[in-house]
Amino acid sequence: MSQLPEIIRSIERVGADVVRQAAAFQAAILCDVAGRRGAMHGRVAPVHPSMKMAGPAFTVEVRPGDNLMIHAAIALAQPGDVLVIDGKGDLTSALMGMLMLSACKQRGLAGVVLDGAVRDRLELLELGFPVFGIGFNPTGPTKRVPGRINHPVSAGGVVVHAGDLVVGDADGVVVVERAKAPALMALAQSKLADEAARIAAIARGETAAPWLPDALRAAGVLGPQETL
Repeated sequence: MSQLPEIIRSIERVGADVVRQAAAFQAAILCDVAGRRGAMHGRVAPVHPSMKMAGPAFTVEVRPGDNLMIHAAIALAQPGDVLVIDGKGDLTSALMGMLMLSACKQRGLAGVVLDGAVRDRLELLELGFPVFGIGFNPTGPTKRVPGRINHPVSAGGVVVHAGDLVVGDADGVVVVERAKAPALMALAQSKLADEAARIAAIARGETAAPWLPDALRAAGVLGPQETL
């Protein structure tokens, strides 16, 4: 039986048209229409709330505190890709900083998601490249431990496959399976329209959600004929 190489160079990515559509939606909208699945743990947050990104996942698995394979991934990833790095939730040293993230921006990547620490926070704010991580640490990493590229990884509590759709904004990061992503775009548009209609109703003074009485009755809080 043949063994998969540590570096998988060719992957099937979510379509560019789907990425373009997904970029117009909040991560929250996509999470809702995906069945409230795919959202990374809240510890994975943007360096600045204004940062947004959407693109296919280019996955990287590293040993805690070592970024050798991230350097390789930067060299191999295509413009528009989002590096999704399984750093094992380690905060004892940074895996990336201004130099590496400048290279990501120069290569046209869409962003970086890192289940680990970064550094050079102020410089990254000036760089303006979308970076999502779990914290900061001034200590630099080593560059000698092997890892894997474009294998399935776990980041922020979510399993991510190479080519999956990754969307991030001020609320965090959502991952949608590549095969499911196209069908969700119409659902996301419908959800957006529903929320716009609800906001308009609230502005008219209709502040109680119309589904609330039935939900309270189903939960046994209100009787069959009882109202709020």
